[in-house]
Amino acid sequence: MEKKDIYEHLAKIYLENTPAYKGNKSKAEDYKIYIFVGIAVVIVVSSLFLIPFSHNPSNSLTTMVLAPDPVKINYKFNPVKKEMYSFDLKRLNIAGYTALAFSLKKSNYSDIVSMRVEFQSIFKERSEVYVTDVPGKWKEYTLKFSDFKNISEWAAMSGLIFSVEEWNTKDNKGIVYIDNVRFIK
Repeated sequence: MEKKDIYEHLAKIYLENTPAYKGNKSKAEDYKIYIFVGIAVVIVVSSLFLIPFSHNPSNSLTTMVLAPDPVKINYKFNPVKKEMYSFDLKRLNIAGYTALAFSLKKSNYSDIVSMRVEFQSIFKERSEVYVTDVPGKWKEYTLKFSDFKNISEWAAMSGLIFSVEEWNTKDNKGIVYIDNVRFIK
């Protein structure tokens, strides 16, 4: 090898500054640019497609979701007198919210069912509201906190209980579904 060849070889390796390398470099860079632009376009398009699905309006700042999936109260009153589903609120401060919202439906269309909704505070305060005539199809309910008369302080709640009582049903067995339980402002 001559000195010139050695110099060009060293320049190609270390300096990447020879005319022969610049021609190859632009082709290599073109491919890298095309790949980079292609990947960027795929990312942007996929993120634009997914943005509308990622926002759940029920999880906004004005809502606190307790149960996004349906829960089931399967009651059979023999000899039991009451069936319930409870949420442990663990001293939750819900003073900034104004209402409890949820959806209900029953499994037996011919049954007449009333649902008891009860709040408990850490101060041993209890208050309940009855939802009468639970329908056979999903129905949305909103209960204002002011309807729960015996709760004076909403800053430290210990429990939320949904219950079906024997004296509030026509049949002694059935299922009540509760869905999308949340606090709203």
